[in-house]
Amino acid sequence: MIQSQEKPDRVLVRVRDLTIQKADEVVWVRARVHTSRAKGKQCFLVLRQQQFNVQALVAVGDHASKQMVKFAANINKESIVDVEGVVRKVNQKIGSCTQQDVELHVQKIYVISLAEPRLPLQLDDAVRPEAEGEEEGRATVNQDTRLDNRVIDLRTSTSQAVFRLQSGICHLFRETLINKGFVEIQTPKIISAASEGGANVFTVSYFKNNAYLAQSPQLYKQMCICADFEKVFCIGPVFRAEDSNTHRHLTEFVGLDIEMAFNYHYHEVMEEIADTMVQIFKGLQERFQTEIQTVNKQFPCEPFKFLEPTLRLEYCEALAMLREAGVEMGDEDDLSTPNEKLLGHLVKEKYDTDFYILDKYPLAVRPFYTMPDPRNPKQSNSYDMFMRGEEILSGAQRIHDPQLLTERALHHGIDLEKIKAYIDSFRFGAPPHAGGGIGLERVTMLFLGLHNVRQTSMFPRDPKRLTP
Repeated sequence: MIQSQEKPDRVLVRVRDLTIQKADEVVWVRARVHTSRAKGKQCFLVLRQQQFNVQALVAVGDHASKQMVKFAANINKESIVDVEGVVRKVNQKIGSCTQQDVELHVQKIYVISLAEPRLPLQLDDAVRPEAEGEEEGRATVNQDTRLDNRVIDLRTSTSQAVFRLQSGICHLFRETLINKGFVEIQTPKIISAASEGGANVFTVSYFKNNAYLAQSPQLYKQMCICADFEKVFCIGPVFRAEDSNTHRHLTEFVGLDIEMAFNYHYHEVMEEIADTMVQIFKGLQERFQTEIQTVNKQFPCEPFKFLEPTLRLEYCEALAMLREAGVEMGDEDDLSTPNEKLLGHLVKEKYDTDFYILDKYPLAVRPFYTMPDPRNPKQSNSYDMFMRGEEILSGAQRIHDPQLLTERALHHGIDLEKIKAYIDSFRFGAPPHAGGGIGLERVTMLFLGLHNVRQTSMFPRDPKRLTP
């Protein structure tokens, strides 16, 4: 085991860089032992580094003794090794490895960190498609076992691809908005009152008082707009004390939040957010094809489709489509989850897009701070955005007039004392503004066509899970 030593003069090469171009070169590689198989006077290893792997051959000869072959064959799976070897071109592609055109002929091998011999799950089982497991009677790994042993599960090629793509979403979100002139802000997560004015909030002890975990950065985004920052965004944790054990709900998730002042109409903001999402989708398809294909091997899915400009439907149009499909809904009823999914299916059939905006929600189903539609008192200047028939963003024009905000809060039965700081932030001149909040894990799940948000939360928190 390496504890500390002088830096050697050798340079470690990445597994993904072991290609035909490096044929006949002597290289050093640090990787995990994924599998080992002894056969006579030789041993085949598969060395894995993140989502890339390469076959390595240890054979009795000038550089390897029988003892070395035996030693290599007995290294426990998931151990970390340093290997010196010659990159050799192979005559037949190695279908089980990502580096299919070469193998590594090992000359030296050192164990850097030895794994315990018994693993809580086998990585090959963890990446096996469920359909293949059912048809062939081979083992797969259930979700609870994965999450209980998350460190091991995160080593699979699928998990590596999922979270590298998720990192790409954050990068593209930040890159796109900065290029549009937005300022990134950081907002407090320990607050004095429930941000959404509701009951789904975590209470924490704060010295001699109680405080709350923020359900949204909305108040602080809006305060920054009132402070003349004009366009702001933030990326950070959001907490919801909802006892919802569904495929798409978490008690803690990463919020991608946007707020922006506008000149004439809230659609300026809505269109800016929609374009940001489109730039993210395009960036993922251009930069992360390897990751998308890796996930698709285990979880096959149709490529994500979107339009430019983004399709926008009004709520009344969505109601008409659902009613035509046999759904009974009132004009001011909110969309249920099954109706959201059905609407997504209908939109895909009619417009061939997985991403769309639903505008002009009934005022009755939106929060107190949502601006009413000046032309129709039953509608609001609010919108949701959907991917594959599931909501990923809820947004609206905010009420920036303190008197109207007070009236709407009273209409909703909200204690004004609890939201005094919120209302007071608009008393010294506030520009018209709008914004929205996006769930990072949900966007990742739906872009990749996965079926549970816990697959796209690195260490998920829900009503039943608080570890690891």
